[in-house]
Amino acid sequence: MERRFVKVEKGLGPQGRITVVRFDRGDNINALSRQAMRELRDVPRDFEDDLETTVVILTGSGRAFSAGFDLKDPEGANRGKLPLGEALLNQRLGPRLCRAWEQLEQVTIAAIEGHCIGGGVALALDFRFCGKGAHFRIPEVELGMNMSWGSIPRLVSLMGPARTKQAVILASDRIGAAEALDWGLVEKVVENGQTLAAAMQFAERIALQPPLPVRMVKTSVNRVAHALADAVAHMDVDQNVLTSLTEDYKEGTSAFREKRKPSFKGR
Repeated sequence: MERRFVKVEKGLGPQGRITVVRFDRGDNINALSRQAMRELRDVPRDFEDDLETTVVILTGSGRAFSAGFDLKDPEGANRGKLPLGEALLNQRLGPRLCRAWEQLEQVTIAAIEGHCIGGGVALALDFRFCGKGAHFRIPEVELGMNMSWGSIPRLVSLMGPARTKQAVILASDRIGAAEALDWGLVEKVVENGQTLAAAMQFAERIALQPPLPVRMVKTSVNRVAHALADAVAHMDVDQNVLTSLTEDYKEGTSAFREKRKPSFKGR
């Protein structure tokens, strides 16, 4: 598949062990259309037989990491109108995207500038660096849907139960860079425009370590951290499809498009 929004640059850093993946739709919004999601899902395949790359850095544009799922995407316009089987199949794309990045044997680092919303927050990466002006938001509940893509267990492992509930339930609240650092959502905050450089410096330190033990450590830590993830998240696709059938979902997405506050009825 031709990649329109994602570019992969291998062979960087010490002994060429660092790769930079750039996701940029050229609009400083970087919403996750289905095309963009397919491209990002397929990137990890580039590294399945790659013994040379130790670290993969994922970055967005200079002003946006990702605005999350693209509600204006024509491919997603029929959400809530599809037969159940097709709806479930469509909704598995996001979880598969996150799982593909989570299962990479290489160490992964997100270099985040600007906004990081919804699906951008859900992406499973080992380390997250952001600029001082970056902010995070998880808007799904305010749109009348659950937080899916297998992200709840990941967020709990990063921030703990209370902060995860706060971030997901109070969906319109922005989480600034300093707050994200305090909560454990990111590991490092740097000057605006410097996240990729900071991620590269960190990646270079990792790239100088012996590659095989690095992979083993990452795999072992992830197995422990995500041991219960499948048990917790196995139903979130079903829940996502279920919520798309509600009046509250229609109200939430309509309010988003009309730039007004939603009024939910619980049905």
